[in-house]
Amino acid sequence: MATPLNESTATGAAGHVRIVLVGTQHPGNIGAAARAMKTMGLSQLVLVSPEKPLDDDAYRRSAGAEDVLEAAPVHATLAQAVADCRLVLGCTARSRRVQLEQLDPDAAAGRLLHFAAGGPVALVFGRERTGLTNEELQLCHASVHIPSDPAFSSLNLAAAVQVLAYELRRALLAGGPAEDGTTPHPDGLPATHEQVEGFFSQLAETLEAIDFHKGRAPESAMRKLRRLFLRTDLTVNEVRLLRGVLADAQRMARLAGDAGRLSS
Repeated sequence: MATPLNESTATGAAGHVRIVLVGTQHPGNIGAAARAMKTMGLSQLVLVSPEKPLDDDAYRRSAGAEDVLEAAPVHATLAQAVADCRLVLGCTARSRRVQLEQLDPDAAAGRLLHFAAGGPVALVFGRERTGLTNEELQLCHASVHIPSDPAFSSLNLAAAVQVLAYELRRALLAGGPAEDGTTPHPDGLPATHEQVEGFFSQLAETLEAIDFHKGRAPESAMRKLRRLFLRTDLTVNEVRLLRGVLADAQRMARLAGDAGRLSS
């Protein structure tokens, strides 16, 4: 049974949780999101290509969370913002072409804290009108859906942040990650987002080199392979092993190609 954490331990664990806002259109919503975070003990806000810079409305709506706003780094892409993260969950209001595992808020909070014991994790929110793009969702390990009323399902960005921040707070105070910070995975630290994306890039190159697609478009196969590997929670050592296998496959493909050219 999980042991409830004291306030100091909960604060330390919350420091590994990153709230990422992508393409935010209204600065005031960023301020309101910062306020929602701070009320639940979260402080790691990250912005990705906001349409407008922070303004007076953003600071006014932060209502005491100005420090969260001022410390928030700004990145050009989502990939840059989550490169060092062990787990990335994307909040989405509707089903999209990208078929990701879908989590309820409480399950998402539990999984985030499970991986936060090994390093940074990210909870990603998209644009107010259109949410996250399919390409951005491809960078996530799973999606999070707030089960609002289907007849009126639209949720303000700050309200969505508040719901997830509250679930994280509850999970932290109920138990959260190990107090000694040990990794939750028996085979070592979970791979970072950047390491897993590097593996996927090499995998795509290898499939091309061995003519796996046989003239078919590679996108469908890569989407399925991404889902398969993302379900396994790859560790750093496992990614290193898989990339070694791919490197040998690429080397053999080059040798076969050279032999074919010499014999022709």
